[in-house]
Amino acid sequence: MADYITIKKAPGTWTVRAGGAVLGESSAALELREGEYPGVIYFPRGDIAMAFLDATDTTSHCPHKGDARYFDVVTKSRTLKDAVWSYEAPKDAAADIKDYLAFYGVEEITVEQI
Repeated sequence: MADYITIKKAPGTWTVRAGGAVLGESSAALELREGEYPGVIYFPRGDIAMAFLDATDTTSHCPHKGDARYFDVVTKSRTLKDAVWSYEAPKDAAADIKDYLAFYGVEEITVEQI
């Protein structure tokens, strides 16, 4: 189980954009890999413009990471429902992502290394 989740510092600087707006930029992002799934970039909450995010009532449970809560991304033209998630009290295997946010790779959201 310990090898199922790996978390390491994501190299370089990362940015996340939605609807043409930069939501955040970080040189302290983490990459989480879970089993055979592609890696996911997690941004420190302090590096994200939280004014663009609205907390929702949506939650989910991962047996390896714990309980996630979700946020909508509000752009000028639309609201991207439950496009962001966070593990606020993650299990020990994912403790490093506490207070970090991840973004779904939908067409309107771009996460990239710059």
